[in-house]
Amino acid sequence: MFGLMGDANLFMVDDFVRTHSGTFVPVAYEGSAVIMALSFSKFTQTIGVATVTHGPALTNCITALTEGARGNTPMVLLAGDTPVTDPQNLQNIDQREVIKATGSGFLQMRSVEHASEDTAKAIYRARVERRPVVLNMPADFMWQEIEHKQVVYPVFDEPSVVLEGDSHDEAIGIIASAKRPVVLAGAGAIGAEAELIRLAERLEAPLATTLKAKAMFNEHPHNMDIFGTLSSPTAYEAIDIADCVIAFGASLHHFTTDRGKLLKGKRVVMINKEITEIGRNFHPDAALIGDTAVAAKDILHWLDEAEIDGSGFIQELDSKTLTSHPASTRATSEGGTISYVYALEELEKVLPANRILVTDGGRFMTEVWCRITAPDARSFVASTDFGSIGLGLQYAIGAGFAVKDRPIVMFTGDGGFMMAGINEFNTAVRQNQDLITVVCNDSAYGAEHIQFVDKNMNPSLAQFEWPSFADIATALGGQGVKVTTPEELDKAVAAIEARTGPLLIELKLDPDDVPRMRA
Repeated sequence: MFGLMGDANLFMVDDFVRTHSGTFVPVAYEGSAVIMALSFSKFTQTIGVATVTHGPALTNCITALTEGARGNTPMVLLAGDTPVTDPQNLQNIDQREVIKATGSGFLQMRSVEHASEDTAKAIYRARVERRPVVLNMPADFMWQEIEHKQVVYPVFDEPSVVLEGDSHDEAIGIIASAKRPVVLAGAGAIGAEAELIRLAERLEAPLATTLKAKAMFNEHPHNMDIFGTLSSPTAYEAIDIADCVIAFGASLHHFTTDRGKLLKGKRVVMINKEITEIGRNFHPDAALIGDTAVAAKDILHWLDEAEIDGSGFIQELDSKTLTSHPASTRATSEGGTISYVYALEELEKVLPANRILVTDGGRFMTEVWCRITAPDARSFVASTDFGSIGLGLQYAIGAGFAVKDRPIVMFTGDGGFMMAGINEFNTAVRQNQDLITVVCNDSAYGAEHIQFVDKNMNPSLAQFEWPSFADIATALGGQGVKVTTPEELDKAVAAIEARTGPLLIELKLDPDDVPRMRA
């Protein structure tokens, strides 16, 4: 359980640790506890749990809860609340109304007699609603004694859909007649890799993913990697000439479709178990509602029944360059800074191969997504569901508790790290996590810097003289390495290999030489 104690939850936390031998991870800022629990949920496929006290502690969780709701990530927040007998308490607010604005669920604990049922119901709702659920616990319940009873509400989520009907026939017909099909997988298709690979090979179609499913088809010879604005030049050209996109578990966000341009003139079939995802961002020509693995097997069956030939599309493609992005042309930039693309290329060679990859938000992130790999789709998360910066380190710490035998690699910007990373880097130190944090420090808020420059305005308001993040990391109990030259990057590589605890690598960058976000 991740959290921060206050007068409305501290005795509950104490009982959790001392009576029930639970693991409590104390954070520096309440919203961090929610993000860590969200990350724990993502990487364990279970329910992460956080706890905070009432009033300002809960309002400090608004961004984190919205991130979880937008990302359809289940978790439970045990929130203390002001007793109804203390309406003049300075921290008293209407916590239900606060939570409603985030898109998260809210559940009021009814009484101590109902504590077990209400806790089980919060966990159940988080799982089936696929969002955070806040269980509101009046502080005066903590000292009331009741006989504990274990309550579990099972979730019935095994796929058992029979695919048939006019929509089914239309979808099969579109796929069977495609001359240049692409099989696209989103986050909703993670776990169905084998079935989608068999279908793509039967169709002789390349494979691609959305950002959230990055690394799903790493080892396949016809993997195009990320589909859309993050595609390599070769993959973008291949998508452009395709005539059909079969999207499994993807909502076809405008970053994926390049605001619709990449789907223009193509037949589109969507397969998703959530009917609300169909047509939410792009309206397809046909759709199937059901489990992605079951649907892929069904499509394959009917292609075989009809003796449909493979498309031959993969033979038109240069598989060696499908995932290749333009290489760096120099190692350093102006003003004693390292070239960003060069640094990423070198780090990709030396970062631990079995890493969990986490990225914060900021203009640095798209080049990381394109140039730093993850071992598989379950080993990657981007903290971008609410468009916030400053959430990456918390995701990384949560991942470290979920996957304890693997190193966590987290990329963040200087603004995001200054906003929240400093708060929690010492948490990683205290928990002795195997964490490598790379701070991409261009001494600017990048998106704002670009807008000033594009309008021929002075960008100085978006530029900052931050303290040395490498020095800060060392002061907080970890190890920091500053990089401005290839020789200093070699020292960072040596530090990666010799690390014994949290390591921070500060890449000093020229704000005018950081590639623009690919959007």
